[in-house]
Amino acid sequence: MITLSNISKTFDKRLAVKDVSLEVNAGEIFGLVGPDGAGKTTVIRMLTGILSPSAGTLSVLGAANPEKIKDQLGYVPQKFSLYGDLTVMENIHLMGALYGQTAAQIEISARDILDFTKLLPFKDRLADNLSGGMKQKLSLAAGLMHKPKIYFLDEPTTGVDPVSRREFWQMLYRLNKEGTTVFVSTPYMDEAELCTRVAFMHNGRITTCDTPQKLRSSYPYHVLELGTPERNVKKYLIGGPFVDINVFGNKYHLVVADAAEGMAQIHSVLGEAGIPVTSLTQIPPNLEDVFVALASEVA
Repeated sequence: MITLSNISKTFDKRLAVKDVSLEVNAGEIFGLVGPDGAGKTTVIRMLTGILSPSAGTLSVLGAANPEKIKDQLGYVPQKFSLYGDLTVMENIHLMGALYGQTAAQIEISARDILDFTKLLPFKDRLADNLSGGMKQKLSLAAGLMHKPKIYFLDEPTTGVDPVSRREFWQMLYRLNKEGTTVFVSTPYMDEAELCTRVAFMHNGRITTCDTPQKLRSSYPYHVLELGTPERNVKKYLIGGPFVDINVFGNKYHLVVADAAEGMAQIHSVLGEAGIPVTSLTQIPPNLEDVFVALASEVA
């Protein structure tokens, strides 16, 4: 469905995307993950024909120029780009008309899509008066009017509340089950876990690409979860055999090369300092652990 071969993109002599190669198969939910400025948006804009590569080749549905197959592509940008002074239904009708649908076709499709995105009760509300989550659902709905084969979404749930994020991903799963290939960029690791495959992008390059399960299994370290009432444990443990120390809610995640050595060091150092250890267990790494390690390797 999608092939990128040694793609690069330069803006005013600044290399934003560097020698990226990827393949996305039909039926996947493919996730592109990375920090701000990594190049994710630039990749999506090249795949949708908004930008042209400075070097390399790409193919989307067999076309070297995505501009020629835009009627088969859907796109939800980072920023809400529909018309705030039009109602939900008016925006949907406009998108249908732009894709050359008849009034009868638009009416049928609009009601089906608004029902699918749970926006039908709000069809007469101005887009400017929608919440952030509802605006993103409207963007999703608008991009579905022409039934795209591939749907590109650029950080579609950034700034959206957790309930709306969950509903949005439920809709993406339904679309995918109905045959739509999904290409989504996201800063959220819990969303990356929902993808068929994930590519990690850093400083314009793809550093790794695989299924979430294989990425976790390839993690070279162990993660210890520490529970303690002390809120500044890091200052006591610095200098020990710890690759990284991070706060996760009311617990600490400590990354170590040797789990037994790490546990012994924690008990020893915190015991000497009179700091109680309420819990200390080894836990499986999550994708955030994996990508923090990858970012450190390529920094």
